[in-house]
Amino acid sequence: MYQQMIFVNLPVNDLEASKKFFTDLGYTINPQFSDDNAASVVISDTIVAMLLTKPFYATFTDKEIADATKTSEVLVCLSAESREKVDELVDRALSLGGTATGKTQDMGFMYGRAFDDLDGHTWEVVWMDPAAVQG
Repeated sequence: MYQQMIFVNLPVNDLEASKKFFTDLGYTINPQFSDDNAASVVISDTIVAMLLTKPFYATFTDKEIADATKTSEVLVCLSAESREKVDELVDRALSLGGTATGKTQDMGFMYGRAFDDLDGHTWEVVWMDPAAVQG
């Protein structure tokens, strides 16, 4: 069966700093789709974050580029395999210069936290009990 992919394109102020942030979080850069204007961050087999310098990002749109530190343009949500993995990823992001955002959501069957990356893009990380999902 075909696995549809998602490519999240995000404008960044400092491509090298953003690359370091995401590689320090444990993700890899795909050099085949990276250059001085962009970095392809492999989140999973089907999720890629494309970090684009703002001038390069501007070549794809006629719209004003949002300042994600002041305006919410997107909420990216990633699943985690456990509550501990949620905390591990968010705590690592915070130690690397990310900013805590929102409140911890703990509904028993679902647990989530969020951080803003170096450019203010919000990343939510959520675990959901598989038994709750099934029924």
